[in-house]
Amino acid sequence: MNRRLLTRAALLLSLGYAGVCLALAALQDRLIFQPSPGLTRTPAELGLSFEDVWLEAADGTTIHGWYVPAAAGGRRHVLFLHGNAGNLSHRLYTVEVLHALGHPLLLIDYRGYGASVGRPSEAGLALDARAGWDHLVTTRGVRPADIVVYGRSLGGAVAARLATEVDPAALVLESTFTRLRDIAAEHYPYVPVDRLLQAEFDTLAALRRSTCPVLVAHSPDDEVVPIAHGRALAEAAGARGRLATLRGDHNRAFRASRVSHHPILGEFLGASD
Repeated sequence: MNRRLLTRAALLLSLGYAGVCLALAALQDRLIFQPSPGLTRTPAELGLSFEDVWLEAADGTTIHGWYVPAAAGGRRHVLFLHGNAGNLSHRLYTVEVLHALGHPLLLIDYRGYGASVGRPSEAGLALDARAGWDHLVTTRGVRPADIVVYGRSLGGAVAARLATEVDPAALVLESTFTRLRDIAAEHYPYVPVDRLLQAEFDTLAALRRSTCPVLVAHSPDDEVVPIAHGRALAEAAGARGRLATLRGDHNRAFRASRVSHHPILGEFLGASD
């Protein structure tokens, strides 16, 4: 009798575990991409002039972004790629800082985020980032040598991939993971993520294929992406890389590190001006 009960209990546990794994597999896109539709704020609240830009990705998807010119007509442009949640209207502090550092700025919302249409995916985000790059180069006539690709968190993986397709002046990876499966395994240690995860977002592999200078910014207080990821990325960049230490948690590190980090960022962004 006890053996039968144990067998049934083991079977129920196995079925429950399988159900959890299947549910995570089915919901992985919702866990990876957490867009907010609609924009609630604009750079006008900061007293900054800006342009709404509408881009067409290579697959025909319409992407929305903001172009914020530099007050003093700075040459080196920044293409900013945000993280997996929210939309452009949640990045006004970043807009304010990069503008204050003297650089023209293009921010895009991935498909499904903000005013952009479509549904997000790894391949789709890569197309969206490329549409932003092409807009700067083709429409605005910016030289690739005058564009820095800046990615935050998930956006760092998108930025690193873009840097393997184009030739930017430099790459900034802020609070970015090495590979999606690495960070997923840390957050879900009892789930076979190697078998279930479809998206790759392999920042490490992309970084090894790029050739531009790289600034890796990461906080030891990051509770979402441990700093070991940042150290691994900086190491992979070799002589091209530099690791800047932030402070504060994953979502507040950029703001919390304004006194120590923003001068370093300004120096890196303006290295060829």
